[in-house]
Amino acid sequence: MRFADRSARGRLAAAAALILITLTGCAPPSASAIDPATTNPVTITDDLDYGGGHGTGLDVCAPSDPSTDGPLPAIIAIHGGGWSRGDKQERPWREVCGWLASEGFVVFQTNYRLAPAHPYPAAIDDLTTAVKWMREPEQVDRFGIDPARIAAFGDSAGGNLAALLGTLGSGDTSLGSRISGVVELSGPIDLTREGTALGDLSTDFQRVQLDYLGCASYDSCAAALDASPSSHIDPSDPPFFIAHSTQEFIPIEQAEELVGGLRASSVEVTYVPVPGNAHALGILDDSLRAQIVEWLNEYLGTASP
Repeated sequence: MRFADRSARGRLAAAAALILITLTGCAPPSASAIDPATTNPVTITDDLDYGGGHGTGLDVCAPSDPSTDGPLPAIIAIHGGGWSRGDKQERPWREVCGWLASEGFVVFQTNYRLAPAHPYPAAIDDLTTAVKWMREPEQVDRFGIDPARIAAFGDSAGGNLAALLGTLGSGDTSLGSRISGVVELSGPIDLTREGTALGDLSTDFQRVQLDYLGCASYDSCAAALDASPSSHIDPSDPPFFIAHSTQEFIPIEQAEELVGGLRASSVEVTYVPVPGNAHALGILDDSLRAQIVEWLNEYLGTASP
């Protein structure tokens, strides 16, 4: 399967999605910046059952013609949508799956249980289950991946979940549900009452967070701290690539808190503030895509010999 240039209809849909972001927060973002032409064919396997809750599944995007016979690094890609909407097969996230696979990674694009019907920790429980499933010998053999080299890629609410996946637990990042790297775009990081003061998070998005946390208010909301990646950082955490717009509706102070916490624990961080107000996948221009691929190749490496 190859990814081609968008039609005029696609551009109109992208514009409509940008309006939806402005009105509702972490809605599906524009595909306008993530549809690169590629000459590298990608094979997609849809709707695999990884054992997550409530009938969730994942798709796998893999290089059709790997440049080597050795095991390939893998990525678990996590869609945004305010923890309450979004689907792995919607165009923006399907294109991310294809883009990363065309660069030589095996991408597991996953769904997870959504709030408010399934509040925290349902989503992160599904994702830790997915990573463990990826490491099972059956998946390792079927998709030719290296179970010791799994990174997470997430945008917006998916960025929060990717960062949480990277900071939960401690020790060896090649075992269990630990991962070897995190690419995080525009993620909410500190979900506590104190976190809402970081850059003055809007009351509308505070309500989105509370619905995800399963709390009526921030008073006595124990889940808020536990759902905040910044509260779990330790020196054994994997390297992070963090990109965030300087003027978007998720305040950049959220990214700065994560960057500061990681660096204080001597975790390697690449931080890219992006001028403007674009959100999540909307910041993925050619330059940022190239930086992400270079970073992934540096920290995950190319295929093993």
